[in-house]
Amino acid sequence: MLESQIAAVKSYLSQPKKIVIVVHKNPDGDAIGSGLGLKHFLQKQNHDVNLIVPNEYPKFLKWVPGNKDIVNYEWENGKSKGLIQTADLIFTLDFNHFSRTGAMQTDLEKASADFIMIDHHQQPDDYAKVTYSDVSMSSTCEMVYNFIEALDGLPAIDEAIASCLYTGIMTDTGSFKFASTTSRTHRVVADLIDKGAKNTLIHQSVFDSNSFSRLQLLGIALNNLTVNEDLRTAYTFLSQDELNKHSFSKGDTEGFVNYGLTLENVIFAVIFIENKDENIIKISFRSIGDFSVNEFARAHFNGGGHNNAAGGRSDDNLQKTIDKFVALLPQYKEQLTK
Repeated sequence: MLESQIAAVKSYLSQPKKIVIVVHKNPDGDAIGSGLGLKHFLQKQNHDVNLIVPNEYPKFLKWVPGNKDIVNYEWENGKSKGLIQTADLIFTLDFNHFSRTGAMQTDLEKASADFIMIDHHQQPDDYAKVTYSDVSMSSTCEMVYNFIEALDGLPAIDEAIASCLYTGIMTDTGSFKFASTTSRTHRVVADLIDKGAKNTLIHQSVFDSNSFSRLQLLGIALNNLTVNEDLRTAYTFLSQDELNKHSFSKGDTEGFVNYGLTLENVIFAVIFIENKDENIIKISFRSIGDFSVNEFARAHFNGGGHNNAAGGRSDDNLQKTIDKFVALLPQYKEQLTK
């Protein structure tokens, strides 16, 4: 963070404030971890803090310390609106445009509070008074650690905060295997372990808590896998009927897209997931190396994210969406085969 940003944040937090923390729709480990980690820290500084999530999040994150105090905008709409309207300060974590909060967007746009953004996605919007944006960071949780450090707050990190931040760093780095994982990331993680994060237990809680139906659904996704060896691409899909048949719940498809990248010589992996409730196809893109799925998603599927991990959507049906994707691939032959 810049010295001017640190000074501005210290000024905002110099007196007790009513603070709201907001994360993106369909929260993942980094969103929940950064949101709760920051909430715990700010509460230790005598602020009145609430974390609001736009909608439900995966069961495998329901153990994270402070989970029971999260306000769900979808289920607690009146309470959420009131908290936003009366907030003195709003932190937005792990997203850079209000549209990423779904139905919350209008309430955030109307809010009278000042905003502080902490995020590692590309092309941040300009709504915040303080924008701490760094696309090179492994995760928003690592940025929250840096934020706390800039405020001379590392001694305040206890087991709860450490567990929250460790969870987000672990999940957003693919258990520390993605290219965004730096030596600094490992030093941060080591400090979090020293401060009480039980790394083995956290890993088990997130990754080793599968339901039988989720593993069956994974089998369907793997059975649907198609590989284009010439273009080093693998893609799969899950229809709404397949999701329903295997009792799909929020978070069940988390990580499925990464299996394509485990194939030898594949550098581009995609999963298409039909969502008839919203009448869209949700798409996850992953890549290895220099191929930018962020640019690909922005150009063709109303999405974006990071160079090696991005999301998108399509208003066409499942088959038309897949056909469009397959037809686009030859345009990227040079990038995919170099």
